[in-house]
Amino acid sequence: MHPIKATSSVVPVDDTACDHTFGSRTLNEDDDVWSHNAWDHVVPPQEHSNMVEELLAKQAASRVSHEDAAVYHANPAAYWDTFYSRHENRFFKDRKWLRLEFPELIQATQPDAPPTTIVEMGCGAGNTVFPLLSMNQNPALRLVACDYAPQAVQVVRNHPLYQNQQTCEAHVYDLSAGARGEVERLPPNVQPGSVDVVVLVFVLSALHPDEWKAAAENVYRMLKPSGLVLLRDYGRHDLPQLRFKKNRMLEDNFYNSCIFLTLRLVALILMNALPRSKWPSTDGS
Repeated sequence: MHPIKATSSVVPVDDTACDHTFGSRTLNEDDDVWSHNAWDHVVPPQEHSNMVEELLAKQAASRVSHEDAAVYHANPAAYWDTFYSRHENRFFKDRKWLRLEFPELIQATQPDAPPTTIVEMGCGAGNTVFPLLSMNQNPALRLVACDYAPQAVQVVRNHPLYQNQQTCEAHVYDLSAGARGEVERLPPNVQPGSVDVVVLVFVLSALHPDEWKAAAENVYRMLKPSGLVLLRDYGRHDLPQLRFKKNRMLEDNFYNSCIFLTLRLVALILMNALPRSKWPSTDGS
């Protein structure tokens, strides 16, 4: 039996190492699906690729008009405000996969953990911060939950676990602050270089490409030099993308509620916010 992961990771599908832990293995044989879990890596067959091309072609045949797209991009927070006004905390479930995918978060809640500041962007209804808050035994843990939809932040503040505690605070904050010339670029009570972990779950995909650079700059600005970014997002050709119907596509892989990413694109988004002198070298160092 493979051990539980000690650190977050991602493995390219062409990596054939045999010692990958839970959620990080590559399926090479058809029978492997019966002995491995659903989050392992598998190279899709050609017929799947053909199906993807057909579905994307149908979506592209009925793109959203430029006028309608401009209306959405003018105020995307309003869309999410309406969403959380309607659903409150009933739509998304608590993220039980945190323990498996981001063990660093669980380690920060242990009684012997050092003082740790965790900032979550796009906190929504609190489906990350509340599981952490409920298990926390670290008196020096600080959780900062941020979302650009005021209604989402209010849902967090109204939660029973949020009341009468000093560990978690919630703020209305747009991670892309600066893309439009704003002066204040960090969340309230968050100082530059003070954050140990920034959590980005389905965040980059919700931003317009014009906002990516400012968002990444703000992440780096708040992180300590040894800080960590924990990222999970929609991948190119994920099932949600293939399920979109007509009048949802704006451009290739870009829809009126999210963009579907690749590992290379995510790397470019994060690297482009850094001086070239801080880019990782090609030898992996």
